[in-house]
Amino acid sequence: MTKTKFVSRYERRVTFVQDVLQKNAKLGDKAAHELAVQVVYAIDHIPEPTR
Repeated sequence: MTKTKFVSRYERRVTFVQDVLQKNAKLGDKAAHELAVQVVYAIDHIPEPTR
């Protein structure tokens, strides 16, 4: 039996942003992840009509 690991939508979004940051800037894994968390947080707090 194959075990599957649950990955939340939040973590998928952070990983997506992290990958984009690493492709477009010279950032290490830790720095890109920390910045991705901040970006996702900021996007989540923009009012819906503004997005």
